[in-house]
Amino acid sequence: MRLLHFSVPILFLTAALLNPARATATPSIVVSVPDQTLALIDNGAVIARFPVSTSRFGLGDNPGSYATPLGSMEIACKIGANAPLGTVFKSRVRTGEILPPNARGRDPIVTRILWLRGLEKGNARAFGRDIYIHGTPVEQLLGRPVSYGCIRMRSRDVALLFGAVNVRTKVAVMNAHLSRAIAQATLESHASGLRLAAN
Repeated sequence: MRLLHFSVPILFLTAALLNPARATATPSIVVSVPDQTLALIDNGAVIARFPVSTSRFGLGDNPGSYATPLGSMEIACKIGANAPLGTVFKSRVRTGEILPPNARGRDPIVTRILWLRGLEKGNARAFGRDIYIHGTPVEQLLGRPVSYGCIRMRSRDVALLFGAVNVRTKVAVMNAHLSRAIAQATLESHASGLRLAAN
């Protein structure tokens, strides 16, 4: 049943990517830390949900803390387009190695990198701390906070997400259950849009 839970939204995501009428839509990403879930939101609707892992060291943005920052961010850079699933990256450069899911004794960044830039005082160091949404070979641990600050995803999931978003796509990382996190992120996004329109 769990497989169905994640495969059905992937079908909707794939359909959305292939539908030219949606090409002008601006999706956003919401991450629920308590639920260890990432949702792709389009026009207020959840079109895909994926299990993730945030930091084992908790939440925050202090240098050297290995914590996952909270709040509003955006994708600053997309790295790894067309790389085979499992491609290993070191310092955002392909090493030439490709790992299968759950490769024993290995825990590098794989497949795709979405490098995040903080938009608030409380996450202003995210870009300099190299906070990413990225693939992990340690897929059996997804759904638990086990990362070193980044947001980890399955290789196949992060590849789908990579194709659905752009540089400057908004990312909200919330310490709230998913439904509340989505409502809060949507409200903040509307408020921000109204402030911009007023200026």
